[in-house]
Amino acid sequence: MTTIGEALITLLEAHGVDTVFGIPGVHTVELYRGLARSKIRHVTPRHEQGAGFMADGYARAGGRPGVAFVITGPGLTNTITAMGQARADSVPMLVISGVNATDTLGKGLGFLHELPDQRGMMEKVALFSERIIEAGQLPGALARAFALFSSARPGPVHIEIPTDVMVKPADGIVAALSNAAPPAPDAAAIAEAAKLIKAAGRPLILSGGGARKADAALQRLAETLGAAVVETANARGLLHGHPLCVPASPSLKAVRALMADADLVIAAGTEFGPTDYDGYGDGGFVLPKNLIRIDIGADQIARRPVTVGIQADCAEGIEALLLAIGPGHPAAKGGEVRAAAAREAARAELKPEYLAQVRAVEMIRDALPGAILVGDSTQPIYAANLYYDHDRPGGWFNAATGFGALGYGPPAAIGAALAVPEAPVVCLTGDGGFQFTLPEIGAALDAETPVIFVVWNNRGYREIETSMLDVGVEPVGVSPAPPDFCKLAEAYGIEAERLTGVGGLVEALKRARAAAKPRVIEITVD
Repeated sequence: MTTIGEALITLLEAHGVDTVFGIPGVHTVELYRGLARSKIRHVTPRHEQGAGFMADGYARAGGRPGVAFVITGPGLTNTITAMGQARADSVPMLVISGVNATDTLGKGLGFLHELPDQRGMMEKVALFSERIIEAGQLPGALARAFALFSSARPGPVHIEIPTDVMVKPADGIVAALSNAAPPAPDAAAIAEAAKLIKAAGRPLILSGGGARKADAALQRLAETLGAAVVETANARGLLHGHPLCVPASPSLKAVRALMADADLVIAAGTEFGPTDYDGYGDGGFVLPKNLIRIDIGADQIARRPVTVGIQADCAEGIEALLLAIGPGHPAAKGGEVRAAAAREAARAELKPEYLAQVRAVEMIRDALPGAILVGDSTQPIYAANLYYDHDRPGGWFNAATGFGALGYGPPAAIGAALAVPEAPVVCLTGDGGFQFTLPEIGAALDAETPVIFVVWNNRGYREIETSMLDVGVEPVGVSPAPPDFCKLAEAYGIEAERLTGVGGLVEALKRARAAAKPRVIEITVD
């Protein structure tokens, strides 16, 4: 007899899943029954939050949904933070959990790991949550999840299976594979947008995380229009080094001035969130009046005033625009000049300490070309989110914008390394954030992922301390004493070295890459 637990593994394989992140427990034992003999790799984090963050990093780097297995109750609640981050950043994540036996649910009888309404709780975070009661439900639930991932704005999905259901027979169950695709761009909207584009003299493109897979199409559109391309943090790596690229935050005055000067703005895959467009909270961001939006989500387009809204995958929407514009469209004059001026002015806005931190990030990029750089909430990441040009599409991501979960970087980097094993992967984290998920370096060792963990050790939460001082609050609670990170790494059997400042960083990175094993590089800074 094939059980529902065993059938789940077979169905996940059919949907192309090759890796799951999870910590087994008594409430998920039956979900593991078929895992050992499957082709799916299981990676064990040290905490369920790590499982979610690993699934997130795997999905962002590899372009495939990340999958986590967690127990009911605390296992699932530990994963909620990672799900919140995935929802904020539109990351496809499937969380499969156990739940107590069907006849005990909602009765408050005090069973192990019991919650009053686990599914109700998850419906507030997940795009949808579904409980499996019979074998026949399982193929459809998975099909709906994977269809959503491929055809709409993705995010976390939750499926729970009661412990008494996991062991039910599921003979003959087959996958309901989905070929769902995003909606085709509406012809009338494309025609209207093309008309606006042809009339524009100073067009500008805003690119967000939704455009990360549209690098080639975005470049052709920019060159056809002669339009500068402003990149939010989640779009960095697109058009690297291109004369029309402006890898700077729309929170900067120079970028806002560039936007205000444009007579047409095309926004591709960006939600206009405050952490990207009003990072200083000064209220200075003004939504462009003549605005074309391309977004996979109709609800996202409807949230703000728009001249023309195009619901589509960004690459498909851009290709449709190019086709409608046609060959021979005269590129606007001065686009490269405006982009260069904006780059220069944006970088000049950065404080000297921020410039130094951006240069440290650039050192990492230049030492390891084509690396995936996964960030946590730490000073160099904040600085580089303001201005930094990465050299790989989709190779720069962090949790310092949007939901802003601290401790994201180390486990997400492990997930990224598993998804793209041929690429160098660097986690840039702070001493505060690293302590949130530091034990996950053990998971990196177990999984044989050669992640380079670069720890920016300024002995505390310095950005928060600065924020307190700026508003006249005496700093409290911002100086947690860091451990000896090198000794801790060595306790896990991981080699480590400590640098005073960034001198020697390039050589240390190259040594770490050559070792092809997890390494820790601690940088102590004033």
